[in-house]
Amino acid sequence: MVVDGRLLDVTSVPASTLAGYAPYTQFARAAYCDTNKVATWSCGGACDAVGGFEVSLTGGDGNGIQLYFVGYWPQENAVVVSHQGTDPTQFLSVLTDINILLDPLDSNLFPGVPSNVLVHSGFMNAQATTAVPILEEVRRLMSAHGTNKVVTTGHSLGGAISMLDAMYFKLNIPGANIISRTYGLPRVGNPEFASYFDGLGIDFVRINNEKDVIPIVPGRGLGFRHASGEIHILGPGRAVSCSGQDNEVDAECQISSVPDIFSGSILDHLGPYEGISTGTIFCN
Repeated sequence: MVVDGRLLDVTSVPASTLAGYAPYTQFARAAYCDTNKVATWSCGGACDAVGGFEVSLTGGDGNGIQLYFVGYWPQENAVVVSHQGTDPTQFLSVLTDINILLDPLDSNLFPGVPSNVLVHSGFMNAQATTAVPILEEVRRLMSAHGTNKVVTTGHSLGGAISMLDAMYFKLNIPGANIISRTYGLPRVGNPEFASYFDGLGIDFVRINNEKDVIPIVPGRGLGFRHASGEIHILGPGRAVSCSGQDNEVDAECQISSVPDIFSGSILDHLGPYEGISTGTIFCN
């Protein structure tokens, strides 16, 4: 079906594809865990699930700056960057605030991006806080291991920062193969942002869980739109891939499943994402 010039369609996601997302989910989960344990990759179930990962940089305080880590994933010969999310109940109030601002990106960090590409000011500021040291470490690891593959991942607010990271790396590391996997991602920018991001050639997937309310905010009426790449988990072992930006046509995609914040569930924001739940309470 064509809506506003966009071809919208859904397809079932094979179980093997869903299973393949598990390591990325574990990286997003690990970002919530104690920094000292993440630094030694001994954070419990999340770290155990991706054995051999080598952390080289950690940061953040879990308050003003979301926790994050950077490291090398030998199994995939990839550099990985992951950011912590936040308390979903507080995050929802921020994302539904009518005073949400859309601002242009910093041209020093995002060279060449048109001025009509606008993003959520809070997400932009959060990403900018850690952008430079993370980029330096990513470049160092890429050189040290002879790889051009970079993975960004995160849940909730961490997903928003990771999406902007993916764009940042694509613009600042020519030739890099950027893979981005987000979970419970809120809308990050305006329609021009969504289209610009889609055109960058990033391997991007945003995974939504059942009735999670966070992916439908900030509202489209406030000028926001999701980029393409939605996978909507309908239940254990069942998910659909929804084409287009903010597929509002098919009943199995997020917007139709959760038409407003009163129809959603904040608990679904925590997962499980194919058996893996995210958040500080799931670190062990």
